[in-house]
Amino acid sequence: MNLEAEILKEHSKQNTMRVVRWIGSDKKRFRELMALFLRGEYRVTQRAAWVLRHCAERDQSLVEPYLAKMVNRMLEPGVHVAVKRNVVGILQEIEIPRRLLGRIATICFDFLASQDETIAVRAFSMTVLANIAASEPDLKNELRLMIEQQLPWEGAAFQSRARHVLKQLNGGKAT
Repeated sequence: MNLEAEILKEHSKQNTMRVVRWIGSDKKRFRELMALFLRGEYRVTQRAAWVLRHCAERDQSLVEPYLAKMVNRMLEPGVHVAVKRNVVGILQEIEIPRRLLGRIATICFDFLASQDETIAVRAFSMTVLANIAASEPDLKNELRLMIEQQLPWEGAAFQSRARHVLKQLNGGKAT
């Protein structure tokens, strides 16, 4: 399969999942996907990000060697929001290596604080931070405060995620 051609062929869930199935747990094929994600042109990177997320859902071990590069990619100027959304979406589902916790926490706090970020990126960042706070309790108060300050001015999607995260931060008790 010509991976780049397949990714560009059609932007649909069906095509994305066909590529995900082709990659499976094959590290060589996944490495090819990562090359497109990290160095492809705008549209290729955008679509590769979606495939990447689904591959990570199926086999988290595939993304572990690339986490630092993925984080760097989403911070590049002008990167498509799909890259941020899918990378942060992956981060909320995996156990982040200790060596990256501080950097990822800082990035997610920045995303959460930014009104320029999409709701999805901000909501996923909340979950990443709550997951980190489970092992780094010092972050709980900072995260709680940031969420509570934004809550009254945000829409339903943000509020829903915020209530869930606040409950998680409070040990399962509603606020």
